Amino acid sequence: MFNNVKLFLRLQNIFPKRTHNNVNTSSEVNAVAYVVSVGTAVPSYRLSKEEARATVRRLFGGAYEHLDRLLSIFDNSGIDERYSCVPAEWFETKHSVEEKHRLYVQNAIDLAERAIRECMESAGTDVSRIDHLIFVSTTGTVTPSIDAYLYNRLPFRRDVKRTPVWGLGCAGGAAGLARAYEYVSAFPDHMCLVVSVELCGLTFIADDRSKSNLVATSLFADGAAAALVAGSACRSSRGPRIAAAKSTIWPDTLDVMGWDVTNDGLKVVFSRDIPTLIHQEMYGNVSEFLQQHGISVETIDRYVLHPGGMKVLRAYEEALGLADDRLGYSRSVLRRYGNMSSATVFFVLKEAMADRSEASRGLVGALGPGFSSELLLLEWS
Repeated sequence: MFNNVKLFLRLQNIFPKRTHNNVNTSSEVNAVAYVVSVGTAVPSYRLSKEEARATVRRLFGGAYEHLDRLLSIFDNSGIDERYSCVPAEWFETKHSVEEKHRLYVQNAIDLAERAIRECMESAGTDVSRIDHLIFVSTTGTVTPSIDAYLYNRLPFRRDVKRTPVWGLGCAGGAAGLARAYEYVSAFPDHMCLVVSVELCGLTFIADDRSKSNLVATSLFADGAAAALVAGSACRSSRGPRIAAAKSTIWPDTLDVMGWDVTNDGLKVVFSRDIPTLIHQEMYGNVSEFLQQHGISVETIDRYVLHPGGMKVLRAYEEALGLADDRLGYSRSVLRRYGNMSSATVFFVLKEAMADRSEASRGLVGALGPGFSSELLLLEWS
């Protein structure tokens, strides 16, 4: 009995009690991680708003009595242009799952490599310094995973750790960044590379005349990004510090967004309730996260939020009490690139890091299937 008590006390020291708010704070784990650089890449086919709308008009012609009224969504999307790995005419015919898969693999590898090279060049280092490679995607899957193909394209070390992440949708990029933060906090002399590739266009199903598919065509685009996250002991030029991360998942929300797997491929699930959920949940979620650090929403200088669409951005502004100009990075990325799912938040982060105006705190945020949220607190010195 006495020996069991001693063992219990010893385990208490090894595994201290945790709170149940799923928030990692620097005071709790002495975590230090820096976002050193971000690289981005888009495919070669550029689609203007007018081209995208004309394509959808041809695709959905006859499906709806008041199609022109529905197509006004393009005027209200906030997207002027986007990029695709296939030309516009590709969307007008059916394609097999196998063809989509092959296009995904080829383009995902190429775009990821470009994003990585830009990221490494900006950081003044090379991939041989990378200890952990996290690959994020939701629009395609392959075994061996894309990170293995990247290993055979670029001079990563043979002992590089690899973590492919699938299924987190638009939240995947922020989740990958959070996992990198946790990793380098535990190994301060390590570097972690987070790579995200999303080829949303390849999931399009020509026979799907649903409103969800129409809305998706007005928003989604293709792109890739890479972010280098370094521990405190790394000799590297330091960007903003990641001070904390928080993951949240809400019950009974499985039908809010995601994929239905069909014989024609991945069919989009896209609920109209997303802005409503943001109104109901986001302020409390963000406030709870920030209060763990003794700060409030009013102290955030830069918002690095995934721009799911204009309705989502307006819901963020209303829920958090933000003026229109507070989400300038997100609006700019949405206008020029569209919604690239998990990769988009890195495009927004790149703009925030390029802004040389004075700032002290930033909030990274993205929402995804589950229904879930990923938040990170950034600090500029």
